[in-house]
Amino acid sequence: MSRKSILTFTRKLDRPVFTTREAAMLSGSSLSNASKLMKNLEKRGLVFKVTRGIWAEVENERISPYIIIPFLLPKNRAYVSFISALHLYGIIEQIPQEIMLASTIHTKKIQTKIGTFSIHQISPSFFDGFDWYKGEGSFLIAEPEKALIDSLYLSARKKKQFSYFPELYFPKTFSFNKASKWAERITYPKIKSYVKKRLREIKTYKKNF
Repeated sequence: MSRKSILTFTRKLDRPVFTTREAAMLSGSSLSNASKLMKNLEKRGLVFKVTRGIWAEVENERISPYIIIPFLLPKNRAYVSFISALHLYGIIEQIPQEIMLASTIHTKKIQTKIGTFSIHQISPSFFDGFDWYKGEGSFLIAEPEKALIDSLYLSARKKKQFSYFPELYFPKTFSFNKASKWAERITYPKIKSYVKKRLREIKTYKKNF
């Protein structure tokens, strides 16, 4: 198997990011051999290691931090939420330094060569309200109303998180009724009470665009 051929195989995926396991399966190579071939390609400047087991083609214009999200937690699902999702929807202008994800696993941070990901744990019963992103890239994202409630939910558990929001600009399609329904699904009474109070305050001072 030549170094060139394994990259030819991975290009059939039609995306600039792939895993060592995918490279091995597509090329009919062993996992260890595929890993060795990828390291050789990295030395030649054709690919770079994003993080353990994840590779990307060098200088591919389609590369973005969001494109690797589906590969970060191979055994668990995660979706973009909190202020990261609110920014993508244009509700806040401030660009978050880290991409914030919601998952049912323990809170942790993953640092890669193309972005830092902050994963926050939410209750399995509250792991809902997301779909595939409609823009560029293929990753899961909370709907706008759920992203706001997720933010308030996290703020209730970690008081320093989102104690202050930047200015929020809500599109006319944003539904505070839907947001209220998400708040009602919170099972912890104290957290629910806190989230509903913050939501009322935000609704009072909301700005529209």
